[in-house]
Amino acid sequence: MKLPPRFDMTITRADFRRLLPAAVNHVPHAEVDGAFVHRDGERGWRIGVKQLPQLRLGLIRLERHQVDFSFTGYTAGEIEDFMARFEMYFRRGGG
Repeated sequence: MKLPPRFDMTITRADFRRLLPAAVNHVPHAEVDGAFVHRDGERGWRIGVKQLPQLRLGLIRLERHQVDFSFTGYTAGEIEDFMARFEMYFRRGGG
């Protein structure tokens, strides 16, 4: 599955923080104004994480976030590889 640059995730912010280091290959990053940011010279990425209203399924309430990605200085192939790794680490439901 190829992830779009913006999508909704049903995940807690704590779980997102916990899973992110492995998903980004443990590169150093910081949380700045609700986003996770990595810079390496002229290259960098930003993962914005914005809380959305809860998903309600009967009595079940699930935390949701809109996640959007932006990249600077990466080739299309590098971005595709990054997104594939991210998707693999956050995959749920038997993936």
